[in-house]
Order: sequence, then structure tokens, then C-alpha cells
Amino acid sequence: MKPVVNLATVIILSALYQHANADNSNINENTQAPQNTEVKTLAPLIVTGTRTKNRSLTDSLQPIDVISAEDLVQRTGSQELATALSRLVPSINFPRPTVVDGTEIVRPAQLKGLSPDQVLVLVNGKRRHNSAFINLGGTIGRGSAPADLNAIPISAINRIEVLRDGASARYGSDAIAGVINIILKSDPSHGEVGVKYGQYKEGDGEQKQSFASGGFDLNHGQGFLNFAAEWQDSAATNRAGQDYRNAASTTYGQQTFRFGDPDSQDVKLALNSGYYLTDSAELYGFATYSHRKAETGAFYRLSNASNNIPALFPNGYLPLINATVEDIAAVAGIKGQIGTWDYDASINFGQNQYQVDTRTVNVDLYNDTGSTPLYFHNGELSYQQQLVNLDFNREFNLSALQHPLNVAFGAQYFNQEYEIKAGDPESYYKGGSSGLAGFRNADAGKWSRDSYAGYLDLETNLTDKLSTSLAYRYEHYDDFGDSNNGSLAFRYAFTPSVAFRANASTGFRAPGLAQLYYTQTSSQLINGNLVEAGTFPASSRIAHLLGAEDLKPEKSKSFSAGIVFTPNDQFYLTLDAYQIDIKDRISLSSSISANSAAVQQYLAENGITDTSFSTVRYFNNASDTQTRGVDLVASYKWDQLPHGKLNTSLAYNYNRNKVTHVDGNPEVLNALGLTLARLDRREQFGLLAGSIPEHKLSLNTDYQLGNFGINTTLTRYGSFRTYSNSGPEKDQYFSAKWLLDLSLSYQYNNWNFIVGGDNITDVYPDKDVYDINQPTGGSLQYSQFSPFGFNGAFYYAKASYRW
Repeated sequence: MKPVVNLATVIILSALYQHANADNSNINENTQAPQNTEVKTLAPLIVTGTRTKNRSLTDSLQPIDVISAEDLVQRTGSQELATALSRLVPSINFPRPTVVDGTEIVRPAQLKGLSPDQVLVLVNGKRRHNSAFINLGGTIGRGSAPADLNAIPISAINRIEVLRDGASARYGSDAIAGVINIILKSDPSHGEVGVKYGQYKEGDGEQKQSFASGGFDLNHGQGFLNFAAEWQDSAATNRAGQDYRNAASTTYGQQTFRFGDPDSQDVKLALNSGYYLTDSAELYGFATYSHRKAETGAFYRLSNASNNIPALFPNGYLPLINATVEDIAAVAGIKGQIGTWDYDASINFGQNQYQVDTRTVNVDLYNDTGSTPLYFHNGELSYQQQLVNLDFNREFNLSALQHPLNVAFGAQYFNQEYEIKAGDPESYYKGGSSGLAGFRNADAGKWSRDSYAGYLDLETNLTDKLSTSLAYRYEHYDDFGDSNNGSLAFRYAFTPSVAFRANASTGFRAPGLAQLYYTQTSSQLINGNLVEAGTFPASSRIAHLLGAEDLKPEKSKSFSAGIVFTPNDQFYLTLDAYQIDIKDRISLSSSISANSAAVQQYLAENGITDTSFSTVRYFNNASDTQTRGVDLVASYKWDQLPHGKLNTSLAYNYNRNKVTHVDGNPEVLNALGLTLARLDRREQFGLLAGSIPEHKLSLNTDYQLGNFGINTTLTRYGSFRTYSNSGPEKDQYFSAKWLLDLSLSYQYNNWNFIVGGDNITDVYPDKDVYDINQPTGGSLQYSQFSPFGFNGAFYYAKASYRW
């Protein structure tokens, strides 16, 4: 810990404490900053990005979106939280990749086009755990293992606050792009039960869902208990084209792949509770649980291919990946007042387990023994976190300041564990189960790390017009050392309706345990060829022999500035520009060929003789990036219409990423004649930078006429480009698309009925013109990078009873 910084922190806290206790006559317990604490329709109070009690959305020093429960329900037919957020917040991108070794089962979402694990997810202000699954396919978010947003039931959510600014100084690792804070329902007097049915226009992807939420008073109002439960059965979709890979195969010209959403069954539960032990002490707790079983396909094995067994499958076969994802989180704590201080002490537990099985064959095992299983247990991944937090907060009246100074400080202990469990021996024998090899005993292991943090947060209104906040956070990780981060924000109100705000901060993201220790060999599409790709920890012997260095944290500098315009209670507009510079981005290296004689000899001389893989790759800190963008949010409430009420909102995001630096090739690779770049072309220009739309626009209208309602959302997804490792001649430009979501509702007493459609005009992305020449032979006819997927129109109906 930096002694000068820590000494300064102690001096500040000591001085404030002595001042407060030395002159209690200057402290009025009811004194608050001169702000209107009444919650207005367009100015709800917020809890994200601030530790004061009365900061409203319009008074926020940083850009924040507030998404209500009604927004989540009325503006989309999806029960996936990440999908709903991407429809409501233009700076969130949620593509729907498939045929990528399970990424379609735990899909990642992006904020500002950055890595999915560079946005921090909170529930009720407490850190949400990450997923155990790590995305290694060639799609958006490759190399990340973020929190699984879709594990949280929408029916449990009261609102969501999306902080679109760097927040590591307040919340710690991962908050480089921003924070998504999910606030659970806490009013036990209201509830809802209902059912939903939907299907895609193509006749597949049938969705059946039932849900319930409600609550109870505890001990005559001394506490509450809220619950939510959801069950959903979703059938697979398939938009694969005809397979033209090999004219000699028996399935030439037929649809052989599965290219769409997986078949899945989900159960989601949530609890949220609080109980007043005394007037100044509240015991609280909340928990979520989800269980997901899903099945998706890999690359089809042709009848005459070397990875098929014609005696068993004369027409070839489709390997199937079966995954079971179990997610649990629980937080318990006590909060209240000790003297003039507010306190909050909590224990936070989270765990995500990903078990994978495959329906396929092991060709090597069959060739050697004459038999092979048709079903394999490939192993299991597990991520677990335990946190202990202690936070203090209070206001001080200081003679040097016109308004109270809010002081918050606290400490955190954070433990993380990651585990790989080996699969059945048949799943990793030689080349392993075809499509996805199992985890070997040599891959298996359990790893953990500890970190400790302390923070100080100051916030005040320096004048009636100028508000400011200053935050500092220190963290120590036992595997890579210290991190110091700070932020400074201010807001100046030129008039009651026009204000300027700005923020500067530093941030960091610790390497994920999955990035540090994940090991596996799987089939990957690399440079247009299907190969067995070996992924190894940067700390492993084979990775070190091929130039890997131990991972270090990503570090960021963020700047934002914007205006807030609120001329009346009906109209609200914000315009914010931002820049994020990230140093030492963590990403997968280019694939290093392990087939050359020079590499084989070099590895053998150093004791590596098991080379069943064709390529080697590992995580590294190989690049620096820069992100620039603009967010525009406007809403207007039409209260004076002759008939009915109309709410309208417009949101726009411009976002551009670029790689500003790439490290040179490790010398050992040059010596072996492997003259490849640290990052391949697709990674540098596509996955890290350019394969998402730079522009996204959303226009929403909500019209209520008596018991009837009409909700529309018109979204424009801008153009984007995909990049090929083969060179710019194989790059492809995908044009912008407009999508329209429409829902009609009717309220009859306590009953609510909704019929609607997402993408009702059945818009598809442009087709991939180069897919016909790829190893998939035209089967994967749409881009995996499409920001709205490629399933077409989805129609649904929902009925619910509310009280």
C-alpha cells in the first residue's frame, strides 16, 4: 500500500471525525443539501455512482440510464435480460453468435463496444459474480467470462441503473466501461402471475413461459419478503443454409448444420428481504438461483470426412453440445446507524457452474479399439466468489462549505476460486471427442486468489450551482500486487434547466481466473480452416516456451463531458461525449502453428511430446485501445393531449474503437520462423475494434388511452464490417437495418393482456457472401456479428394478473 496516500486518507478521516465530535452544536441531523428529494416521473433518485441519499437522475454527476420494470416488460417480448437491455440502451450490444463451442448458451453483452468483462454488474449495489464459461470462439467478447445477465429473472427487477462511465475508483475491478446495477423489487404489497407464448415467423423457436412475483409483510410491517420465479422452455431455431462443402458427400446441398438459438430450459428464482431489528438496524438479504439446460450443434461431420466414422454414420453426423449451467448468488448483511454514521456490513457469495457433455464420437478411440461411446462427459468449470464489505457514510457540516459534505469510506475482502474438473477419459483420448474435446486430468485443477481494498468517497455541493465528487480506491491482489485508482467529477448548473457535467477517472481490470488458468483443446475455425486449437495458460510451460508472459491488469483512463437540459418536468435531454484509453488489453494471441518440424523439435527438446493440437494460443497483454463516443438521451411526456397520454423517448449512441498499439512478436517465435503478429487481423481490426455498429438509434413511443396501450420501438442498427485473416479482399460490409417492435396491451381490472412482435417486419442482416467458400460451405449464411441476430420476426402473447 502506498504509505503517502494511506497517511493522507487517515489524516482526512481523523480530521473529519474530530471536527464532528468536537463541535456537535454545528451539526443539525435534519440538515440536507438544498435539493428537491421528491421523486419526479423524469427524475427518480439514483443509488449508482453516488453514495449520497438524495441525488436524482437529473442531478447526477455522471451519465446514467434508469430502466423501469415496465420498460423491460412492455418494450420487448424477450425474457432474456441482456436482450431487453440491448433494446433499451443503445450503448449496449448483444449479438447472438452460435456454433461457437457453447457461447450461445452463455452469451456475452458489451457496453461501449468494450469487452463484456469490462462492465461491472451489481445487484442491489453488491458485486455480481462472473460466469465459469469463457468464450473462446471467433465472436464478439472472445476471451471473456463476464457475469451472466440472463440468469436473473426479469420479474424480480424493480429497475436497472446503467452508469455509462468508468467507476473503478468506487467499485473496483471490471468497471472500466461502466456499471449495470440491478435493483430488486422490495414492495410486498404488489405481485403478478402470468404466462407467455411466442414463436418465430419461420415456425421454430417456440417459447413457453410462466412467471410469478409477489411478497409478504413480516411481523406487521417490521420487514418484507419478496420473491420471483420464472420457468421457460425455448425450442431451437435454425437459419442454416445448404451445405456445399464436398460434392462427394451424401448430404451435399442439404441443410446439415444447426445455426440459430439453442434448445433450452430455464428455471430462475429470486428472493429479496429486509427486517428492522431496531429503528437503527435493518437485517437484509437477497438471493438468486438459475438452472439452464441447453443443447446446440457444432460443425457437421461429412460422410466422407476423416472426422467421421462411416460404419456408424454413413451420411455423417452433427456433434451436439449439451450444457448445464447452474448459478447461485446470496448476500446477507446488516445496515443502519451508529451515532451519526450510516453503516452497511455484508457477506456476498456467488457461484457459477458450467457442465458440458457431448453427443459425438472419438475417431481415434474407434480406430485404435474398434469402438467409441456416443455420449461423453467432457468436464466441468466452476467460478466462485466470496466478499466481505464494511461501509460507512455520513454528512458533515463544515464551516468552509456552504452545503454538507458527504463522506463515505469502507473496506473489502474479496476471494475468488476457479476450478476445472476433468471429463471422462474417452472424451480426451488422443484427439478427444470430436467437436469439443474433454478436459484432461492435466488440465484439471483448482486455483484461488485474495484481494483487499479500501476506499474514500467525498461528495458535496460546493455552491448552489456547483456539485463535485472525489473518489479514491486502493486494492491489493496477492497474485499481481497493488492498484490505485481515483475519479473526479463535477456538475455546474448554469440555470435551473441547463447544466454541464464532466468526469475524469482511472480504472483497472484484474485478469480473470479463467484467463489465467483455462486449458483445453477444441475444434476452431482459424484462417478459414478447421483445426484442433490448444488454449493454454500464459503461465504454463508450453506457453512460456512459445513467448508468453505472465498476465498483468488492464489499466484505463476515462474522460467524459456532457450537458443536461431539463426545462420542465415533462422534458429531459442529456448529451455526453466520452473517451476511454486502455493499456495492456487482455486478449487471445494469434494461433501459433504446432505442426512445423522446427516447433515439434523445439517442444520435444524441452519435454513437450503431447502435441495432439494443431495450434497453440494463450492470453496476453498485447495491445492498447482507445474508445470514443457520444450518447444522446431525450424523453418527453405529453400530458396535454385531447385523448390519452403519450411518452416518447429517443436514444442514440456513436461509438468507435481502435487499437492504438500492438506489441512485437516474441523473439522465440521469430527464431522458430513463425513470423505472425501478436494479434491476428480479425482480432485487431474486428473483435477489438470494428465489428460492431458505430451508430445505434432507438425511438420509443408509449401511448395509453383508457385501458388500451400501444408501445413501439424503432431501432436503427448502423452498418458494420467483418475482417478476415486472409486479407482485406475477404472483408465484408454489412448495411444498416431498421427494426420495429410493436406491442398492444389491454388492462381489465387486475388482468393485463399483451400481444406483440419483435422485429415485426421480419428484417434479416445481409448474407455472408464469403461463407460459401468457407469450410462451412454456405451453411453459416449470416454474420455472427449481427447486433440483432438472424432469427427474423418473433410474435408473442402474454396474460398476467396483477395486484
